[in-house]
Amino acid sequence: RRELVKQCKTYAEEARIAVRNARRDANSEIDKLVKNENLPEDEKRRAEDEIQKITDGYVASIDEAFKAKEAEVMAI
Repeated sequence: RRELVKQCKTYAEEARIAVRNARRDANSEIDKLVKNENLPEDEKRRAEDEIQKITDGYVASIDEAFKAKEAEVMAI
């Protein structure tokens, strides 16, 4: 059971990393828009804040799913 929990933890961390990579890609796209299409700085900041909120939501849901799966696996 503990090995399964370790495996679940690894999958959860991989999912968190994937979400963070998506955030990084989105932020780099925003930087390109600021540079190439003269997007205002306040719009950039607003978009980055929105992306961060979305990222936090997905990371929280990953954590909840991991905790639920851990409890399920450890239950006798």
